[in-house]
Amino acid sequence: MRLRMLSKPYVVGATALLLFWSCQNSDNSYVNNKPTEAENPTQPLSTALQLVLDDMTEPHEGIPNGVPDSYGWGEKPRIGYGNIPPDGWNAALPWGQVYTDVKGNSTTNTRFQIRNMQLWYLSKKENRWKEWSISSNIAGANYAENFQNDTNIEADIRAETDNGGGISSTLVTGYNFHFWNNDGRTEIDPEDIAGVWTSLESRLILDDPDATDDREEARLMMSAGADYWENVSIAWDQWKTNGDIFIGRFRYLTREWQTFYAHTLTEEQLKINPPPIN
Repeated sequence: MRLRMLSKPYVVGATALLLFWSCQNSDNSYVNNKPTEAENPTQPLSTALQLVLDDMTEPHEGIPNGVPDSYGWGEKPRIGYGNIPPDGWNAALPWGQVYTDVKGNSTTNTRFQIRNMQLWYLSKKENRWKEWSISSNIAGANYAENFQNDTNIEADIRAETDNGGGISSTLVTGYNFHFWNNDGRTEIDPEDIAGVWTSLESRLILDDPDATDDREEARLMMSAGADYWENVSIAWDQWKTNGDIFIGRFRYLTREWQTFYAHTLTEEQLKINPPPIN
């Protein structure tokens, strides 16, 4: 999979769990202290890290409507290029997607809110997590569910500045909502990647607070992902200039904030060198 970012050639993107990582350095990186008992490779993962693992190992909670079987991510998450970008590629961009499940969605007063989109990599050279991007400046569009011919239409995007930040939007029948970091792609060092991790936060909110609350009937699912790109400014060209790093697990959205993950990490890496989830 990978999708065009509309027609614009983009120039590039829970409780604090401090027991998993140490302090932030001035160069936007995180270094782990000696693993605690919960991080020891012989012990089970913590609840928080188990969710991170599950978002790349467990089947989707529902089947996203309209995704062809041939795509390979309609029933479960998948790793694409992983830690190895194609030769000569040196940019990355986090993204996400919202689908209705195969039973459809009948709500008329429910929106989904999205914020805090992050993309990090584990440096081979420094053995620490380093930030590629963190942003709630998010753009997107309603794309045909099968992404054929890159068909997309303008989405009903609303800024949520006074309601927790980020944006909110809706779906149109036959379309998903595909979104990305509107700050643009980030230049990367393709030789320094030992792991990649992305996350974003989302919840269901009301379109009209004075109208009927139908969020409990919503059948909307979220998945996180990211792409490598040939460079920070090249245009989309039928997936010749970009491709996915990974596509995470679809989980149902609720009225509570949830964090959605995708990554290239093994269970051992999650225990020994967990990403800076917060």
